[in-house]
Amino acid sequence: MYEDSWYSFVPDFQQPKRGGGSTAQTGSHRRKESLLQQPNGTIEHADAAEPLPALFEDLEDVNSPPQATLSRRAKSYSDFYDIATAQLASSTHGSKKKRRRRPTTNAWEALSLSIRELHTGLSPTANQDEDDDDDDADNHDVALRGALLEASQQEYLLYHDQLAMTERHLGTLVDDANSALEVLESLCQSFRAVEDQTTSFQAQCDDLLSEQKRLQTLADEVGTDLHYYAYLENVTRRLNGPGASRLVDDDAFGDVLADLDSCIAFMTKNPLFRDAESYLARYQALLTKAVHILEVGFTNRLEKVSVEVSRQIAATQSESARHALAYGRFEETLMESYSLIPNVQRVALRAYEQNGQAKLGQNFDTYSNTANNLFYAYWAVRDRDLKPIVQHELNAFKIEAKDSSVETASRTFVKQCLERSYNEAALFWKIFSVEPQYSTDPRSAFTALKSQHWSLVTGVNITPIASNLQPMLQTSDLPTICSVIGWITNEYMLLDYDEEETQFAGHCREVASRLLTEHLWAFTDAFFEAEVAKSISKAVIAPESLKIGPVVNSNASANGFPPVKRAVELLGMFDQSMPKERCQRNSPVVFKIVKEAIAALHRAEARIKSTKNGTDLDLFMIKNLLILKNELLSLEIGDVRSQAEGMQYFGHILDTLSPQNLIGLLSSFTTYIPGSSLWSSRVSTPAPGTGGTSTPSGGAARGGGGNSLAAAAVNEIQDAGEQLDELLRQSIYAFTRRWATAINDAKTRKLLGGNNLAKVEKELDEMLDWAFASQPEVVAKLKEAIQIDALAQSEEKGKAKVGSRVR
Repeated sequence: MYEDSWYSFVPDFQQPKRGGGSTAQTGSHRRKESLLQQPNGTIEHADAAEPLPALFEDLEDVNSPPQATLSRRAKSYSDFYDIATAQLASSTHGSKKKRRRRPTTNAWEALSLSIRELHTGLSPTANQDEDDDDDDADNHDVALRGALLEASQQEYLLYHDQLAMTERHLGTLVDDANSALEVLESLCQSFRAVEDQTTSFQAQCDDLLSEQKRLQTLADEVGTDLHYYAYLENVTRRLNGPGASRLVDDDAFGDVLADLDSCIAFMTKNPLFRDAESYLARYQALLTKAVHILEVGFTNRLEKVSVEVSRQIAATQSESARHALAYGRFEETLMESYSLIPNVQRVALRAYEQNGQAKLGQNFDTYSNTANNLFYAYWAVRDRDLKPIVQHELNAFKIEAKDSSVETASRTFVKQCLERSYNEAALFWKIFSVEPQYSTDPRSAFTALKSQHWSLVTGVNITPIASNLQPMLQTSDLPTICSVIGWITNEYMLLDYDEEETQFAGHCREVASRLLTEHLWAFTDAFFEAEVAKSISKAVIAPESLKIGPVVNSNASANGFPPVKRAVELLGMFDQSMPKERCQRNSPVVFKIVKEAIAALHRAEARIKSTKNGTDLDLFMIKNLLILKNELLSLEIGDVRSQAEGMQYFGHILDTLSPQNLIGLLSSFTTYIPGSSLWSSRVSTPAPGTGGTSTPSGGAARGGGGNSLAAAAVNEIQDAGEQLDELLRQSIYAFTRRWATAINDAKTRKLLGGNNLAKVEKELDEMLDWAFASQPEVVAKLKEAIQIDALAQSEEKGKAKVGSRVR
């Protein structure tokens, strides 16, 4: 386990003994061997060292430390146990292996000799007692053995000390943890005991707290109720005091209104409280007095600002300066008050929403009446201050309409009025925080302001625009009126979806829509009705107008009846000036135009019959009815009724028409079969074998001489479009029936040797080409209808002959 060099400090004492003498050690404090010592085997045979290896081997196995090896350092105290166990196991195993491998040498003998020499040489004198020598030897042996053991186990003793210290530390921790657990257990037991003891006390405390809260709530309620009674004296003193007029220009005025509202609401909610009715009446009187003080203060402020601004407006002639004074300076001066305008806004918003709708509440009547008075006072001052500006613009409008153009002057005037309306609405919003929107509610701000009439155009009052514009348009012609109305519609009512609508555009659209619906549309309708009565109903029928003239410049309506052509012109102008929603459904103007045009055709029909001027009556009716029908289709006019209650769409006949085809009515049909298509709904086919001809329902055919019953049936139809369709069916049926009969007769005469078929066909072609020169589709359809009708008549005659033979 230890190297041999470790024993180099032991001197070689055995060689001199082997020479037969012992050399005394000078300067040594060790005693010599005692002469009284009895010789023994060990002393007498000092050089016999056989038992030493065994002896020291036993000692080594029992007391010697394991072979020293360098162990790794522990990471923490918790690893010491594992490391020490592993180290001891490895050390023991290594020592045994080394002992087995190391051969027996004389090192142990030298060690034993050296120890013996030490034992015998420690005493400086040899004459001491043998017992003392033995004790000293034993003590030195033990000391040396302990020193050697300590030197060899120095490193392991350090580990042992560290492990011991760790063990003590861990033991302390365990003891502390056990103590803490014992303390915690005692605390838990104490808490359980306290909880058990305080459960009833806590219940009593909860009851006391509940009772305290109840009493506190009751006291608060009583105090609140007393506040509603005690406030009467305070508010009465404030509103009846000498400085009450200055209260409207203070923020405290809003608190007064809020408190009065609360008191009135409380007294109304609790009528059974003591003197509740009396207090309610007094609070309502004080509220009326408070808002009256506000009304007086606002009116005085308006008058003060009006005197200053109106004088400056009258003193300047610049349009821009007048505009700046009327809006910028007026707003700035009026807003200079501390809290007057905010208090005015509080009152207005207690009566109305921001859009002008009524805000119904306990004191709505009081607040709405005060708000309306404030509105009236404000508009009266504005109307008076801006009258010079309005009069100047009106004079300029009249002069331009007289000297230049009514249409241009009207457009300029409408633009100025709409701009002024927007500016006034914006200023009204800044002062009152209310922007009245259109409403039919009689309690709304819009209705309240609309009942007043001023010369100033506002967001609500648009009557001045119509009252000044209509007299100028009254003296103009119908195209000028339609141009102005159409410009207003296209400029302000039709939205441009490419751009976002601004606030100004939205305001102008609302005002323009009201201007049209409330004033200008009714004015235009009356103008159209007068024109219809003049040019259609009372038009003089000239003899040459009863004939079908030639088609000029491929215009299908050029050879039409003059009243019908005028009706087409009026329909076009009305459609251009009105939005599609108004002229396409139940327009009284469209109904009157179509109705009067049909009446004019009836009068022409009667004149043609009476004069017998050679005009084909059926073809004349077809030609003019098609002109009127094509115009309705091109304008996409559907239901032609005079009353909105009868709003309906076209029937199944008009559903088969193609609005894209503007040439002719019949060009939209693919086939013509008797008993179906355009003239099928009201045509009855005679039974086979009767020998009669088919007649329209409600009257005889035109070729049969007379149509009074058919006209009476047509007049009963309330929809002018259906009436037009019925007349067109009758005319087409009569025309095709008559020419089909003529062709069959010509074929019969040809079989008998006559030569009239070519003449009849030529006459038919010339007549159709003359009337429908620019409408070949109509000509082809009519010819096809005539051929089909002729074939049907031939089949009927053949069936009639077969039936007579059978009988």
